[in-house]
Amino acid sequence: MKPDYVVHGDDWRVGSQASVRKKVIDTLKEWGGELVEIPYTEGISSTQLHENLEEIGTTPNNRLKRLRRLIEAKPIVRGLEVHNGLTGLIVEHLEVNNDGVVSEFNAMWSSSLTASTAKGKPDIEAVDMTSRISDINEIFEITTKPLIFDADKWARTEHFSFTVKSLERLGVSAVIVEDKIGLKKNSLLGTEVTKTQDNIESFCQKIRVGKEAQITDDFMFIARIESLILGQGLDDALTRAQAYMDAGADAIMINSKSKDPEEIFKFCEEYGSLNMPVPLIVAPSNYNQVYEEELADRGVKVVIYANYMLRSAYPAMRAVAKSILENGRSYDCEDQCMSIKEMLNLIPGTR
Repeated sequence: MKPDYVVHGDDWRVGSQASVRKKVIDTLKEWGGELVEIPYTEGISSTQLHENLEEIGTTPNNRLKRLRRLIEAKPIVRGLEVHNGLTGLIVEHLEVNNDGVVSEFNAMWSSSLTASTAKGKPDIEAVDMTSRISDINEIFEITTKPLIFDADKWARTEHFSFTVKSLERLGVSAVIVEDKIGLKKNSLLGTEVTKTQDNIESFCQKIRVGKEAQITDDFMFIARIESLILGQGLDDALTRAQAYMDAGADAIMINSKSKDPEEIFKFCEEYGSLNMPVPLIVAPSNYNQVYEEELADRGVKVVIYANYMLRSAYPAMRAVAKSILENGRSYDCEDQCMSIKEMLNLIPGTR
C-alpha cells in the first residue's frame, strides 16, 4: 500500500517517536506522498490517560469493546497467554522500545492448556468453567486489557449459550471454539492421538447458538479450524472458513502442526478471496520463526503467543528447586531469582 497522505498528530516531532516520523517522511518521498500533521492538543496526554486508566481500572463493558477497536485500528494485535494475576501484570505493563517504536502486548489469552497445567491437571477439559472464571476474575482485578477465552471444543451445544452469557457479563472480549468433538486432546499433539473433527453443520449450529446468546455486538465468536492439524487439507479448511463466517463467526482462527509456515501462508492467500472474510487469527507455536510483520502482510489481524508464560516459568522454578536439593542450601540459586527487595517492590501497596 502506498498512501498519498499519512495523517498524524504533530506531537511525534520530538521524543521516542521522532525516528519513526523520519522513516515515514523518507518512505513517502519515494512515491511523492505527503505527511499531514494535526496540531497536538496541549495538556492532553494519551500516555497519561492510559496510566490513569490503569490506576482506576476499567468496567466490563469498556474492556469487552477494546478488542474489536484494536483489530480495526492496528496492523496486527499481539496477545500473550496469562494464567494468574502475576502474568496478567506482565501483559498489562511490559513495554519495549525498538528503535523509537514502543512495543507492547495488546490483549491477554486465557489458554485451556495452561489453565489445566498450572493446576496439575491434564488438558482434557478437566478444569471446570467455575474454576476458569475464578482465574479470569483474579486477572481482571488488576488489569485493563481485553481477554480472549479459549473454550476448547465446548462439548454440548445446548450448554454453550450459558457460557457466552457468563463470559460476556465478565467483560471477556471473545471466545474461541475449535471444531472438534469427543474427548479433548491438545492440537499441538497433531495426529499422534486420535481426534475427530465436527461436521460443518453441527459446528455452524454451535456458532449460531453462541451468537444468539450474546447481548452486545462487541462480543466476538471466533471459530477455530482444525483441518490442517487433522490432515484434512487446505480446501477443507477454506470450505469450513466460509461456512463458519456465513453462520455468524466474527473471526477465524487457523491452526497448523507444521513447523514450516508455508501451509499457513497458503491459507492466508486463499482466505482473502473468500466472500466477506472476517479477521484472521493465528497462534504460531509450531512455526515460531515467523515475524509478526510477515503475518500482518498476509492479512493476519491477531497473533497469539499461546503458552509461553507457563512454559518459561516451570523450567525456571524446577531449576531452583533442583539446585536446593543438590547443594543442601539456597545460596547457589540466588542468581536465578529476583532479590527479596525486588519482590517486595513488585506489587504496589506491599510496602
